[in-house]
Amino acid sequence: MPEILEALTPTIGVVGGGTMGVGIAYVFAVAGWQTTVVEPDEARARALLLTIGDTATQGVTRGKLTEDQAAAVSGSVRRVASIAELQSGLGLIVETVPERFELKQQVLAEIELRHPEMIATNTSALSIDALATELARPACFVGMHFFNPVWSLPMVELVRGAATSDATVERARRIATAIGKETITVTDTPGFATSRLDLIASLEAMRMLEAGVASADDIDRAMVIAYRHPIGPLRLSDIVGLDVRLDIARNLALSLGDRYAPPSILEAKVAAGELGKKSGRGFFEWPAEPNTPPNVTSNDRGLS
Repeated sequence: MPEILEALTPTIGVVGGGTMGVGIAYVFAVAGWQTTVVEPDEARARALLLTIGDTATQGVTRGKLTEDQAAAVSGSVRRVASIAELQSGLGLIVETVPERFELKQQVLAEIELRHPEMIATNTSALSIDALATELARPACFVGMHFFNPVWSLPMVELVRGAATSDATVERARRIATAIGKETITVTDTPGFATSRLDLIASLEAMRMLEAGVASADDIDRAMVIAYRHPIGPLRLSDIVGLDVRLDIARNLALSLGDRYAPPSILEAKVAAGELGKKSGRGFFEWPAEPNTPPNVTSNDRGLS
């Protein structure tokens, strides 16, 4: 990582201790970055630290980490309760709160007050340009869209806003490479590349289920067997979180039209609290795994 260390201080803040925040914190800690996670909720904070420790232990079992490396990972991650507690001048701060524009914009403005060298958002669909409107240094702001589970999926989608500088895009690319990820770079268009491709397939699968075309299991099996997808669109939606799917669908429907309008079955499941794997039920049943820490989900309260 020498090149990266010369270009950027290897310290990171992650704002939001939900599923994505935990994964992002973990991969940076594995890469040797001093990592601070902002999570105001005490129960979620305990769960995220437990998840990081357990994941590092599993890495040792799978031969991915040595015992010394696993211990270093846990020692590299600390939690604070507010953005104001983050150290000033961190190399990078990544925002990873729920896909709600006003919340993200508020959080990003608070992040900028900590004077990081670079700011990234993990948004999967919201406009980088729109999010940057209240920032004093939009040239240092970029989208870094990670994928769940972050420790397993090897890609980061870099999203360049109109004001994002060439240096910021290159830094983001080099950082992603240093933590073992491959990148694509896209312009700031609704849904970017990955969310549009992924969501349109998932929404169509939901409409098929709603119309009685086939069972959830058979719809997923069709994609896995016929098209060699590693997982079907309905199970993937459960893993992503049906509430997350709903937020993204609503946002994309506003800009791209009715083809992204959320199906009634998705709205009904979210209203009923059937959010997928994290709630134990979505399009499929997800029994709790032994020794699994409590569900870690981003909250939508203020993080300051």
